[in-house]
Amino acid sequence: MKKAIKLLAFFAWALIALRSNAQKTGTKAYSDSYRPQIHFSPQAHWMNDPNGMVYFNHTYHLFFQYYPGATVWGPMHWGHATSTDLVHWKELSIALFPDSLGYIFSGSAVVDSNNTTGFGKNGKVPLVAIFTHHDPKGEKAGKNNFQNESLAYSLDAGKTWTKYAGNPVLKNPGIKDFRDPKVMWYKPGKKWVMTLATKDHITFYSSADLKDWKKESEFGKGLGAHGGVWECPDLFPLKLDGKEYWVLIVNLNPGGPNGGSATQYFIGQFDGNTFAPADNKLRWLDYGPDEYAGITWNNTGSRKIFLGWMSNWIYANQVPTKKWRNAMTVPRELSLKQVNGQLFVASKPVKELAALQKKSIDVSDGLTKGKLINGAATHFVLKFNLNKLNNYFVTLSNDVDEKLVFGYDKASNMYYIDRKQSGKTDFNPEFARIQYAPRLSSEVSSDVVLIVDAASIEAFADNGLSVMTCIFFPNKPYDHLQIQKGESVVIQNLKLAPMKSIW
Repeated sequence: MKKAIKLLAFFAWALIALRSNAQKTGTKAYSDSYRPQIHFSPQAHWMNDPNGMVYFNHTYHLFFQYYPGATVWGPMHWGHATSTDLVHWKELSIALFPDSLGYIFSGSAVVDSNNTTGFGKNGKVPLVAIFTHHDPKGEKAGKNNFQNESLAYSLDAGKTWTKYAGNPVLKNPGIKDFRDPKVMWYKPGKKWVMTLATKDHITFYSSADLKDWKKESEFGKGLGAHGGVWECPDLFPLKLDGKEYWVLIVNLNPGGPNGGSATQYFIGQFDGNTFAPADNKLRWLDYGPDEYAGITWNNTGSRKIFLGWMSNWIYANQVPTKKWRNAMTVPRELSLKQVNGQLFVASKPVKELAALQKKSIDVSDGLTKGKLINGAATHFVLKFNLNKLNNYFVTLSNDVDEKLVFGYDKASNMYYIDRKQSGKTDFNPEFARIQYAPRLSSEVSSDVVLIVDAASIEAFADNGLSVMTCIFFPNKPYDHLQIQKGESVVIQNLKLAPMKSIW
């Protein structure tokens, strides 16, 4: 080892038994290999994009692309889960099934408080889902209008859903990729605004009643990344120092910064008709390979809570899980930050996640003395600060020579995650790589939060300016942790908190 690198610490952890909760399905269904313990995953079968995320009656609703017939992608349904705390999730019955108009692709849900649709009856406030009907027969026939937008509504707080008899409400004008409507209430204009992915552009529509839609404008020509199809957009305001800005999220597949699918975003202004970006700077919400299709919950006020699918279309159908495939990221709260006159969206794990933390282990003294620290599980949060940045890296490993490394390289000013030797990687040749994220902050000091689960790591550096999500599949759980750093780096406030299982 080079003299410039000093071994700070080595943690040996004992595995702990998973804690049960009151969920009817029980812990056994959530204790199989690679099963996330602090992230939502379906009890069984295939899952991809989060859909219809809406907060209503003190409950967070998460719908998701779901195929109950296998652990690979198939005819899409809307699965459904709910939470009262963004942490513990209860999976419910399938909300929306394919029908004569096609599969149920991605979309959003809103609370129609003013009953603009007329769906509300006897004082009951309707929840309205706006989704894409994908006609597989039309696709197979080579048509270019096989995706259209439709509605469904619920009068019992999301338990049961009725599809609108007048579907589709927005017909495809002849664009092959015409999907993933994200709808919001635009208060200044007293109208609904739909942000729709249309090939590699965004088209904005408006409506007074969610049924009759008017095209407002298009966005995207010559702007942002265009390495693949634009999908799963989102539009919402955020404030910084009292000034309001608008953020437009556009998921992209392929063409991400580390290959495959990823989430880009734009910052600018929206006047109810047109989105005007402040610049043409390419920005990514998460630089890791395994956050995609991320959008925010509707009806949460000024708080914007983001959730993404924790996989990548390059290998999502091939990852080595058996009963289920794929999970969601932890929910993240979004905010605006300014760096050298430029605006960025920062992401931090929601504060509610702290409820899962067991007693934190202050290991600062242990590090300098080289002590072994016991008592942590394979799902935990690790936090630390650095007085200044130089080379450092954190290694998760096991006793069969498998490891995953998160670190910072000063020469390139990049964070990285190396999973080349992380365990099972041969299911896809693109998996075993090093992933990079630029450091956006200009501060001398830095902070890092690492959220580690059974088969994933989420890294939040510099107050969430640089974020990376990465999955992995070791043959044995990682039960060792090492931190190594350059001589001039001082690590402070180093704390490790084991996490309770959400199941």
